[in-house]
Amino acid sequence: MDHEGHEMGFDPDELRERYRAERDRRIRDNGADQYLEITGQYAHFADHDPYVEAGFTRAPINDEIDIAIIGGGFSGLLAAARLTEQGVSSFRIVEAGGDFGGTWYWNRYPGAQCDTESYCYLPLLEELKYMPKEKYSFAAEIFEHSQRIGTTYNLYDRTHFQTRVNTIDWDEELGRWHIRTDHADDLKARFVIMALGTATRAKLPGIEGIESFKGHAFHTSRWDYDYTGGDTTGGMTKLAGKRVAIIGTGATAIQCVPRVAADAGHLFVFQRTPSTVDWRGNKPTEPQWWASLQPGWQRERRENFGAQAAGQSVPVDLIEDGWTDIFRTVSAPKGPNRPRTKEERDRVVELADFAKMEQLRARVDTTVSDPDAAEALKPWYRVMCKRPTFNDEFLAAFNRDNVTLVDVSDAKGVQRITETGVVANGVEYQVDCIIYASGFEISAEFRRRLGMEVNGREGQSLFDHWADGLKTLHGFTTRGFPNWFYIGMSQNAFSVNMTSMFDDQARHIAYIVAEAMRRGARTVEPSPAAVEDWVATINGFKVGGLGFLEACTPGYYNNEGAPQAGSSFFGAYTPGTNAFNELLEAWRATDELPGLELA
Repeated sequence: MDHEGHEMGFDPDELRERYRAERDRRIRDNGADQYLEITGQYAHFADHDPYVEAGFTRAPINDEIDIAIIGGGFSGLLAAARLTEQGVSSFRIVEAGGDFGGTWYWNRYPGAQCDTESYCYLPLLEELKYMPKEKYSFAAEIFEHSQRIGTTYNLYDRTHFQTRVNTIDWDEELGRWHIRTDHADDLKARFVIMALGTATRAKLPGIEGIESFKGHAFHTSRWDYDYTGGDTTGGMTKLAGKRVAIIGTGATAIQCVPRVAADAGHLFVFQRTPSTVDWRGNKPTEPQWWASLQPGWQRERRENFGAQAAGQSVPVDLIEDGWTDIFRTVSAPKGPNRPRTKEERDRVVELADFAKMEQLRARVDTTVSDPDAAEALKPWYRVMCKRPTFNDEFLAAFNRDNVTLVDVSDAKGVQRITETGVVANGVEYQVDCIIYASGFEISAEFRRRLGMEVNGREGQSLFDHWADGLKTLHGFTTRGFPNWFYIGMSQNAFSVNMTSMFDDQARHIAYIVAEAMRRGARTVEPSPAAVEDWVATINGFKVGGLGFLEACTPGYYNNEGAPQAGSSFFGAYTPGTNAFNELLEAWRATDELPGLELA
């Protein structure tokens, strides 16, 4: 197989060793704990909502309701829409933001854009008969689509905005959940659907001295346009003459760096691990093509994407973008020439992965004129070790005279923040503004990700219940927490097109809740045997994925180099979303709710 690699223009053994060395350069002893929770002295990075007037107050609400949906992003909106389709309208939504949108309410940084195509990503396009403007929608359109769903399904009057949930406690006598909030509310709900998505709580890098900086600083999820000027399209004229630091080069920075570079006096980009940056190729939606789409087109398109993500052959690639190019090229051949053993398949896929990454590294060389910057921007890991990015402006931004790349991989990050700047590699960079593009609490431990307490029967904490690993049926519900459901990455199938994943989960949960109500059940929860069987199923998939994730460069996909310690991506239903959805569909078709106990 190494001979095959040489024929493709690279030495596989050399690449394997380079990948190991680059991974080891970046692994930190404190793993996922290297990030700071945005609470306490750091709360000001997230507690400010720049899109509403300050000082919002209201009287506490003490009410009994059938269903509480926690979260008003796409997962919460989809839960509400699918409940409505089931004939259930007696729900309330509790949302921390001032409007719908979730991640897209908060993430309005310049250049923000969905990274899977909008025809798959924006949910309910058929139902709402909405045509996205472009193949990849920008933040303003995505936020507007969230509002469109809220209006179409009459959700505004059933939503408590600017309200954060503090605790959710089961009351056995009432047979309801007490939902207590930062407005002293006590909503008593028969059912709770946690719909917080995956990018809910922002995080900060644990850099010494963050609080000492005397200039201006903010997180990308709370972009301060009062300071920068402009809007999501750019035009940040207030940055003229200012020296700006962006810390982080993940998916957010890939999109905002080119916009800041165009307006700042000077931009310093601090990078520990480069992202892969493939072609984007955005284009306007063709109305004639849109008019030709037949009923069921969005599900067909999503399933086409899901099949390719699972390494399956499809007659036609309906998506034709950078994602499906990765799925197609980094896979084993099908048909009579397919590998016959797992070892053969792994070798073939690894070689294809090497070739794809060589292509992406060559793209850096052909785009970035400074050879030192180009070398630092090259990613040395397998293509799916970090979430791939797609952008046609990011790499070219480093050809600007006012942009400096600061590679901090040897120091495993920025050293410290001072009153006047950022210290990296022993050099202090004087800046007026620091922008933290450090992402969200995606791989942190579950309590930290949710940001609230959940206590089931006899006051048992959900987090204690799951201390030694998740215990669910299909990832949605767990024993001892009756009438409680979760939408997200939790022992189910993962898709890089997360809204399709959320949609199918919402459909399934809405079906269960509606059936429990129709059957007059006081409570519904999984049996111990059903949970045990599902956990065994998921554990059966873990073995194959552990080696890959452990060999990856640190990131949230592998819990910063320790996947077995809690990565959400370690313990998924690996046959893929289509297979998982078929399993759920067959489960529903029995009409017997197998594995659930209704009391």
